[in-house]
Amino acid sequence: MNRDLRHDLSAAAAAALLVVTAAVVGTVIQDRDGTLHVDWPPLLADWAPHVGPGTPAALAVAAAVVAYGPSTAARLGWRVLLLATWVTGMAWTWSLALVDGWHRGIAVQLTTPHEYLRAVDRFRDIPATLRDFSDHILLQSPDNWPAHVAGHPPGATLTFVVLDRIGLGGGGWAGTWCITVGTTAAVAVLVAVRALADERLARRAAPFLALAPAAVWVGTSADGYFAAVAAWAVALLALAVTGHRPAVTALTSGLLFGWTVHLSYGLTLFAVIGAVVLLLGSRRARPLLFLTAGFLVVPVAFAAVGFDWWEAYRLLVTRYHQGVGGVRPYGYWVWANFACTVVVVGPATVVGLRRAGVALVRRAESARARPALLVLGALVAMLVADLSGMSKAETERIWLPFALWLLPACAFLSGPRGWLAAQAVLALLVNHLLLTGW
Repeated sequence: MNRDLRHDLSAAAAAALLVVTAAVVGTVIQDRDGTLHVDWPPLLADWAPHVGPGTPAALAVAAAVVAYGPSTAARLGWRVLLLATWVTGMAWTWSLALVDGWHRGIAVQLTTPHEYLRAVDRFRDIPATLRDFSDHILLQSPDNWPAHVAGHPPGATLTFVVLDRIGLGGGGWAGTWCITVGTTAAVAVLVAVRALADERLARRAAPFLALAPAAVWVGTSADGYFAAVAAWAVALLALAVTGHRPAVTALTSGLLFGWTVHLSYGLTLFAVIGAVVLLLGSRRARPLLFLTAGFLVVPVAFAAVGFDWWEAYRLLVTRYHQGVGGVRPYGYWVWANFACTVVVVGPATVVGLRRAGVALVRRAESARARPALLVLGALVAMLVADLSGMSKAETERIWLPFALWLLPACAFLSGPRGWLAAQAVLALLVNHLLLTGW
């Protein structure tokens, strides 16, 4: 066994030990006092071995990507590769979701008492609802919002309000929207890696983005949709700073960044990843001016109708500590959150992160180090979120937008088929042994 492989296996074993430790310690804490508020720590899930209508398709997609993914990604035309990555990611995500059946796996996921669709009917007068949005965040408020509505800026719920208004109401359409849009995030990541680093590394990462264990939570949670919006904001910024129609791409990136921070307060941390993109790109001021102009559009529009983002966030912090967020122990989740992340990104990504770190140290000026810097930006954003104390549990869903930016580290792997198989096995085991919260 060569030295690199030995180090790779050691990194994978350490990650597995972290997950096992989080499961054992978490089970002890939950059985003792119930303060974790998850039934299968560190994940929000229940032990329930099962198969379903999506099982054969999931096995087929996994086998096809493991067998043919790396070679196909190397020879397809670039645009065809982007389309193939999206289609494969959709097939993988849909099949995993349908392991739980259409009803349980998709149609009711966004209709539970804590979810966005429970509040759609309250947005009959959208401007008036936005003006009063903050009045219903605290638990003691009259007609307080469901947890996920209160926990996010109104852009999240407005998405489903608009779908409802155009005739695509209900949980089935909401789930379809989240999967269809959410799976485009992989394409955005590839676009960014190619623009900032090189096409060869993007091609090597493509099968891992298509077959990521994260698909378990992309189908079906709204955070998969959030991840795609944020990913395209970064991808368009990467195109802008590398000279690809900088005015149009920077302006559109700014619009998407503005929408991103009105989907989730925590996604303001995408400023870290955006800063890395600016560092790796040109030093011209023009894209930054268009980026800023685009970014201001959404906040100004919301402010014009009376929504105060900062006041809503201040109230959310209070609401967070009024609920289970105030009970869940920081001392456990501050490290167990990363055990959740290991499950989301899989062992291949952990090993890729080790190799990316080596590339960053040894090749600070090379093209190989550029995607490693993107990955580092995502890790820094996750660390800040973790230390803030506002990310205690459920980070397998909440951190999806950041976790997807760790997957390009898989481009540094040798022997990709074996690692792809490990990714697929992990996702299949999670989805068939557990009933996840999303």
